[in-house]
Amino acid sequence: MNASDDHYIIKKTDDLIEACYYIKKNGHDPLWRDHSSLNTSLPFLLTQLFVVLFLDRILLLILKYLRQPPIVAHIISGVLLGPTMLSGTSFSRKYIFPHKTTMVLETFANLALTFYMFLVGLEMEFTLIMHAGSQVISITAAGIIFPLLFGFGLYFMAVTKSDHFDGRGSMFWAIALTSTNFPDLTKILADLKLLRTNIGKIAMCSAIISDLFTWFLLIMAVSILNGQKYNAVLSTGIFILISIFALRPSVAWLIDRTSRGEIISDTHVWFIMAGTLLCGLATDACGSHSIVGAFMLGAILPRDDSVRTKILERLQDVVTGLLMPLFFFINGLRSDLRYMFRNTPWEMVLIVVVMSWLAKVASVFLISLHYKMSTMDSLVLGLLMNTKGVLALIVLYEGRNIKALNNQSFPLMVFALLVMSCLIEPLIALANKSTKKITRHMNRSIKGSEPDTEIRILACVHSMRNVMGAISVLHLSNGTNDSPLSVFAIHLMELSKRSTTTMLIVHDDNNNDEGRYNNQWKNETANIIRAFENLEKTNNAVAIQTMSVISPYATMHVDIRSLAEDKSVNLIILPFHKEVKGDGRMGNGNSNFAIVNMNVLTNAPCSVAMIVDRGIGSKMFDSQEKFPGNFARQIAMLFIGGPDDREALAYAWRMAGHPDVCLTVARFVPGEQAMDLSHDVSVNRERRIDDEHIEDFKDKLMSNIGVNYTEMVVHNGEEIIAAIRSLGEDFFDLYIIGRRQGEISPVTEGLSDWGSCPELGAIGDTLVSSNFALHSSVLVVQHYVSTDAIHEMADGSSTCSLGVGTKHDVQRYGF
Repeated sequence: MNASDDHYIIKKTDDLIEACYYIKKNGHDPLWRDHSSLNTSLPFLLTQLFVVLFLDRILLLILKYLRQPPIVAHIISGVLLGPTMLSGTSFSRKYIFPHKTTMVLETFANLALTFYMFLVGLEMEFTLIMHAGSQVISITAAGIIFPLLFGFGLYFMAVTKSDHFDGRGSMFWAIALTSTNFPDLTKILADLKLLRTNIGKIAMCSAIISDLFTWFLLIMAVSILNGQKYNAVLSTGIFILISIFALRPSVAWLIDRTSRGEIISDTHVWFIMAGTLLCGLATDACGSHSIVGAFMLGAILPRDDSVRTKILERLQDVVTGLLMPLFFFINGLRSDLRYMFRNTPWEMVLIVVVMSWLAKVASVFLISLHYKMSTMDSLVLGLLMNTKGVLALIVLYEGRNIKALNNQSFPLMVFALLVMSCLIEPLIALANKSTKKITRHMNRSIKGSEPDTEIRILACVHSMRNVMGAISVLHLSNGTNDSPLSVFAIHLMELSKRSTTTMLIVHDDNNNDEGRYNNQWKNETANIIRAFENLEKTNNAVAIQTMSVISPYATMHVDIRSLAEDKSVNLIILPFHKEVKGDGRMGNGNSNFAIVNMNVLTNAPCSVAMIVDRGIGSKMFDSQEKFPGNFARQIAMLFIGGPDDREALAYAWRMAGHPDVCLTVARFVPGEQAMDLSHDVSVNRERRIDDEHIEDFKDKLMSNIGVNYTEMVVHNGEEIIAAIRSLGEDFFDLYIIGRRQGEISPVTEGLSDWGSCPELGAIGDTLVSSNFALHSSVLVVQHYVSTDAIHEMADGSSTCSLGVGTKHDVQRYGF
């Protein structure tokens, strides 16, 4: 006997610890079964949960800013609490992590694994496998075969041949190196905005196939090495076939019949959770592991987001936030890094880490080069495919359970996985940043576009209420054969905060993803698509591509920016967050939409226009006899000065080419007193640029019967409001203005004090909030701001070219 205390006897060897437990009898019968409450299971479990969760959350907060995936914090937390640090102290062994509580912790850890793998199966996108081509198959095969061989070789080279050496451990090393953890991979792709890229699609598809093959190898290894041999493999295979061909359609039929097409009820969720335990029990009885049955149940559930969301709302926080840290702690408890480093030369540790890292990276890199991918893209793909996570730890965990891995081989591979996980995301971010192409073109705005070129617009809508306003603006944007419009219409939908980034998808109308959503979403999305397609049918110069973006409101602007960059758009059109009542006044709005709009305005890679629709959408298809001088749409462009106003003028000038539009440009000129207040060099420079644009605009105005120009001298904000009223109250269908956020002008003095919507700017906020123009829509434009020298030169030039189409006998011109 190497050690003992009042409650158990411990026998220690180099490979394992054996503890015999017994209960100390006495004549008392206190609340707990012993005088000391710390010697009972429940108080110990509460103490351990507190310590594990506290350290795990602290590390998550710290490592988040170092671009580390959550798995790194989880592994480090387990190692620090294990015998490497805390559990190696006598205080910890007596008061926090005594050996008698290990069985309770392992029970909860296995329960956590069961539900975690159910969630993994629930979120895995098996439809991606259907689109796997020869390139994906080749990359996946290379990423499996070479790591498998490397794992076998490294094990026999690195692990010391001792009395406790077990050659079976090489299988678990090899299987762990073949894995590519799909959930962690999608999180990395989402963080780096690679989900919609070709590399992201290849990586996700390859990861699913790789993980499925890893699962197959793990089931085979556990079943055979456990002594069950082929009976376990055969029975588990039969269970999988029954799940796919019998249980899957039965579950789908039951959910469809009982939920009546709507979001499933709590009763469904609880039955599914009970089914998770039952399926886990079935595969455990087959001789494999409970996680196999749980994974299969998650995989066969209907691919409807209503099912996923409801289950995730019930399980996500409990499983990943409360139970899974116990699994990582158990792994840390089995990982004595001090013992491993004492028995393994540091050179060998370095070789294991480097070769484990290179096995998959190099194989994927070489096969990607064979398929004519660029060197850097091949490297990024190799790094992505080497993403490790919970699946690799599960493989090692199972190897330790059957004692195929010992106190040297288990922590050595855990350490290698930790190092690999630390390096993946920073290296990919560095490689992606170094190869990111800096687009040096002038198509990030309407004003900067060349004549007779395509204008690309990203139109965002949250619901059908936003659609008609967006379509009206697109209709008035005057797509012509010489300067067509390419529109990317995206339906923005909220992703539950409890959901993971694997549910972030972008699909176009060619993808058959409708089955993933509940009826409400499907119907609304279908109506939105239909409305934009009707616009395309009525104008041959307008091309529409419809998409849906499902993401949390907090990161929705990032996806909008990513799409805008991918599509190289000139303009993003956003809906105003407040609803317009029947009388034209502003009602309550969605604060989440306001946050999205502000984030887009702050981070947009191009110009942005925000539409406040007060009926222009309903007027778009009004039938009216048209003849020269009788225009269906009256548009006013209010010009004060600055880049935003110049961009708004450019957009208005493009609309003026539409045969149904009559454009009135009103310039507000500061009076002498206001002019005297500003002698700043930059302000004077902007004023000269404004003057040059306006003069060029006036030169082209003379022959256009559909364009009017007027100048008004004003001294302050009140006079601007009076001047706008004098143009004609409720006469105009649409006001176009520059946002001018942050620009200080004496003529707008006092207007910002009245406003409550900073995203509209001082003038826009005043127009929307005031009691006049209740039936006039407002379009607020923000010019793309760039520090690039090309854009600075463009803003400093006296003219800029813009194709605006034709109206009657008016020719195309630039200003």
